Amino acid sequence: MKIKLAIISGILIWIISTILTEIFNPIFNSNLPHVNIIVPIITIMVTGFFGIIYIRNIDNNEVLEGILVGIIFVIIDIILDTIVFILPKSQNLIIGDYPLHVISITVITMLITTFLGYLAQMKIDLK
Repeated sequence: MKIKLAIISGILIWIISTILTEIFNPIFNSNLPHVNIIVPIITIMVTGFFGIIYIRNIDNNEVLEGILVGIIFVIIDIILDTIVFILPKSQNLIIGDYPLHVISITVITMLITTFLGYLAQMKIDLK
């Protein structure tokens, strides 16, 4: 496992997701006031991108690596959320229903990274 790459990727996922959520949230909340779809969509795109960057450098046991890197991404997300939003008691989109946020981000991240690991082990010939 490339722990340094996993930690850097996890931090970048959190930073980029937070910035994009803050940028796009006013647009979606004004048009869809009772639907909070922006956080999962941004999480899927950013985690998929950095998951591919991490998984493409792994040569064996890709599914296990996908699971492990998913766990690291989730742990980093929880730690940074706690440090930046929970402890200072700042108002943010995720603070309203934080347990739902943790569950949804965990499920989305684990599915994406495990699936990327599964796809990385396949031999695909696109002709």
